[in-house]
Amino acid sequence: MSVYHSIIRYPSITEKNTALRTAQNKFVFEVAPTATKPQIKKAVEKLFSVTVMSVNTIVVKGKKKRQGRFAGYRPDWKKAIVTIQTGQTIAKFGEV
Repeated sequence: MSVYHSIIRYPSITEKNTALRTAQNKFVFEVAPTATKPQIKKAVEKLFSVTVMSVNTIVVKGKKKRQGRFAGYRPDWKKAIVTIQTGQTIAKFGEV
């Protein structure tokens, strides 16, 4: 497994993210919590052979969950919204 695969964990495929992809050419990934914007940009460019215009990151807080009388939290995770150059696309993204 390359270092780029440890930065980009997997794509996030939801209705909202699909709308972003089609309307604004933005792709959403779950990334390693320690990943920086330059690392994410380089990883996406190397893995998918596209030109990245910008990277926005968000730390999503874990939801509170209960199991019986025991309460806890799901882990926090980081997502990256990557804008690629107009006219380019990431093949097989979100296709089932």
